[in-house]
Amino acid sequence: MASSTKYIFITGGVTSSLGKGIIAASLGKLLQSRGFSVTIQKFDPYLNIDPGTLNPYEHGECYVTDDGAETDLDLGHYERFLNIPTSQSNNITTGRIYNNVITKERKGEFLGKTIQVIPHITDEIKSNFYKLGEEGKYDVVITEIGGCVGDIESLPFIEAVRQARWDLGPNNFLVIHLTLIPYLKAAKELKTKPTQHSVKQLLEAGIQPDILVCRTEHHLPQDVKKKLALFCNVQLNSVIEAMDAETIYDVPLLMKKEKLDERVMTKLKLSSKHNTELENWKDFLGKLKNPTQEVTIGLIGKYVSLPDSYKSIIESFVHAGASIECQVNLKLISSEEIHNDNLKNKLSELDGILVAPGFGERGFEGKIETVKYARENNIPFFGICLGMQVAVIEFARNVLKLKDANSTEMNPETAHPVIALMEEQKRIDQMGGTMRLGSYTCELKRSSKAYGAYGKTKIQERHRHRYEFNNDFLKEIEEAGMIATGKNPETGLVEIVEIKNHPWFVGVQFHPEYKSTVLNPQPLFVKFIQAAIDKKLK
Repeated sequence: MASSTKYIFITGGVTSSLGKGIIAASLGKLLQSRGFSVTIQKFDPYLNIDPGTLNPYEHGECYVTDDGAETDLDLGHYERFLNIPTSQSNNITTGRIYNNVITKERKGEFLGKTIQVIPHITDEIKSNFYKLGEEGKYDVVITEIGGCVGDIESLPFIEAVRQARWDLGPNNFLVIHLTLIPYLKAAKELKTKPTQHSVKQLLEAGIQPDILVCRTEHHLPQDVKKKLALFCNVQLNSVIEAMDAETIYDVPLLMKKEKLDERVMTKLKLSSKHNTELENWKDFLGKLKNPTQEVTIGLIGKYVSLPDSYKSIIESFVHAGASIECQVNLKLISSEEIHNDNLKNKLSELDGILVAPGFGERGFEGKIETVKYARENNIPFFGICLGMQVAVIEFARNVLKLKDANSTEMNPETAHPVIALMEEQKRIDQMGGTMRLGSYTCELKRSSKAYGAYGKTKIQERHRHRYEFNNDFLKEIEEAGMIATGKNPETGLVEIVEIKNHPWFVGVQFHPEYKSTVLNPQPLFVKFIQAAIDKKLK
């Protein structure tokens, strides 16, 4: 297969959660800085068609792309680092692969042949490996293989990677293996054996890694690097140290120092188109590490014991805070633990309150109490998705005195359904991929806080929800002081609500956090943090 696109595969060994996504994103950033167009894709070995129906405790947040794909949270890292959007094609699961093959078989496309893992499943995996490269837009496609080498469910992916070397030919194919070098305190020694075993498993599957990236808490001495090179059959300068970093945004610079990009370019016979030296990135890191002020913001949600459930929101605060040289101290507070008699205790020290997205009624009343507290005490408030819906319900209950106002998600029988299911959603009985998903247009009122943040009247933001603001109640709600300042121009659906006589009270139906990147912090987050600073200074 002749290809002008270069393909890099990143596998992981010894343990999961070593940070393949961060290494992939960092390498992508370094290659981008040398003038190459890069995209990154994630292949996940689980059988769900996508993460859309997965509990955040199982898998962290579900990330959403412009084209409405529900994807793995690593795609968020790719976008935040590379500053370019991903799509449906950037995240493939085993479930999607099998679904595609079975669909083809049902249509008779295999002409009656017996369907097998090899060649049918591996061929389908490979065609998805190459899909983005065939668009002609990218010099380099980086593919992260989820899970660990040796996992039963990863085997078809690993076999497809082995076959890809033959398809692509020399200089177009590279395997980076990310592994762990544990430190045994009792022996005061770094241990290479787990990595040797991990590479041995890869070799048994027919893959020789070209580069080893070694996660470690301590510097790797030269003798340890030599041992790894000798027993893992890689060149000494292809053993790359990946020390634990203060922030994930340090990793591209640490990998540059270790010459990861140079090793990759040598092996793929690439020469730099230009070299930008990552000046903007260094500028961002300088501001991030040297804040001139700080605020404390409460993130109120029901999945707070696993911060990855709110990964994009947390990173949006990092980007926006750095842009105005402010350190944001986030307090993750479980909405289930909030009730009337501990409200003050839990919320009074906060400079700003964000009520997070979510589904279902667990912790819902705690969110209602939180919004009431923020509204009555003039604390800067930001509601995202369900957070915006909660703000509308709280306003209807306590200002309009519609005591049973609710969302039909929480109470289908409510007499005042201020949040309700859209007509087209009522006919749907499936869960996955059936919400309002992906990028939609929103028109802003010029007098609004939202317009003050974006500086334009038309914006595009990503959605992931089923229930909507019920326009039957719009006139009544606006007359009482909560204004719809952003609407979808095609449907008239309310996307943004604000309270007029409040320092900063904004609820948005979309997910602004999905589009925040290092180089383009999300404007609503910037203004929210600024409002929190102003409150603190007062």
